[in-house]
Amino acid sequence: MRDNPVHFGTDGWRAIIADTFTFENVRACSQAVADHFSETYGKERPIVVGFDTRFLSDEFAQAVARVLAGNGFTVQLADRPAPTPALSYRIIEVGACGGVVVTSSHNPFRWNGIKVKPHYGGSASPEIVADIEQRVPAILDAEDTIKDAPLDSDAISRFDPVPGYLETLRRQVNIDRLKSAGLNVAVDPMYGAGAGLVAQLLDGGSTRVTEIHDERNPAFPGIRAPEPIESNLGAFLSLIANGDFAAGIATDGDADRVGLVDERGAYVDQLRTFGLLVNYLLGERGLRGPVVKSVTTSNMATLLARHYGVPLFETPVGFKHIGPLMMREDALIGGEESGGYGFRGHLPERDGILAGLFLLDYVAATGKPPSELLQQVFAITGPHFYERIDFDLQPGSNAAVQAKLNAAKPTEIAGRQVVSDDRTDGWRFFIPEGWLLLRLSGTEPLLRIYTEVTDESLVKPVLEEGKRLAGVAI
Repeated sequence: MRDNPVHFGTDGWRAIIADTFTFENVRACSQAVADHFSETYGKERPIVVGFDTRFLSDEFAQAVARVLAGNGFTVQLADRPAPTPALSYRIIEVGACGGVVVTSSHNPFRWNGIKVKPHYGGSASPEIVADIEQRVPAILDAEDTIKDAPLDSDAISRFDPVPGYLETLRRQVNIDRLKSAGLNVAVDPMYGAGAGLVAQLLDGGSTRVTEIHDERNPAFPGIRAPEPIESNLGAFLSLIANGDFAAGIATDGDADRVGLVDERGAYVDQLRTFGLLVNYLLGERGLRGPVVKSVTTSNMATLLARHYGVPLFETPVGFKHIGPLMMREDALIGGEESGGYGFRGHLPERDGILAGLFLLDYVAATGKPPSELLQQVFAITGPHFYERIDFDLQPGSNAAVQAKLNAAKPTEIAGRQVVSDDRTDGWRFFIPEGWLLLRLSGTEPLLRIYTEVTDESLVKPVLEEGKRLAGVAI
């Protein structure tokens, strides 16, 4: 039996196009998805298939749809690139048994991938993806295992995923207030699937939207990857710093993550953005409900939850952990360090556009810019300082790094005593002022080192200690 080319990480299978992300392997993965959904739900309900703006994403989506239809499913295939949350919403809207989205989210341009969505529209659980993944080698080894239907089959219909999605966003946010707020808003969809949607929602009022990188360009020129973090947003930061904007909203390749830029053109990191969203829902809107966060997400969320008297739950990284817990606990909000945030009453899944609209509504409702709203958060939690550094690893070196970190037992970090450690997801070490976390990526040969501390002078020394523990250097 050949080696399995399909490996699901934190959220989906991602691989380099023409290396292991090939039509053969995509079709095999699609057959495994068909077998899983057939055994789990039967074939009475449709399956939704969508795609983003990456190279060949639409052609790969057609291949997925043909295999699913060949296995007896009725397939609803998107007729345009769309945000992953739009496709998740479609699953719920039509009562589908699940869906497949061809996207590699925030990965660099050479990558593509597949996200599998169960009937509730969220990320597939570890059990679901493990079942799909383990089926692939036998499918590849056997002849005539993969069933196909022609693209013009009656079992495949095309649909526009955007109108229904925009309508559900209008039910979540006070769009009329936003449209009439007179804000000057900047948007950077990073050449991705969210292009044009915020402008479409806010069109017709006194609020103006200026958008850059809104064309489809699978090379994502000028950025390492369509991930809305500071290092990828140089042109966007300059635009806002040189203009008169109330705020800037950036979304990643499939628009399920958000990045916030304040009125001065300063990037607001993902942990502080989560603090703003938690305070907006609990403080400004007066809502109540549990808060869910991943291990990489801010301790500010813990302090805000305590301040407002609501429970807080912590999970491993990924909405495949956060989403199910949100449903089980009827959580108000769930968030992770990557800039992915989900909300009660919408989807148990990240939605970068809705998160961006909530942040803009916070500005509109209070009349205060993001920098002042952040100071309100700090009045409750105290200042917190975060940074993450990423290291590209040589292929095959993950095991050596993992072994080194498994053996790590530091007693001090940056001259501060290590008071506890946690290996729920990666290697996390606590000091009185905060924490250091090291994690190997589930989708790339990549090591991420994170810290959040209450003393800004500790950020660099703590990260340096993380580099030493992992044995990596710039």
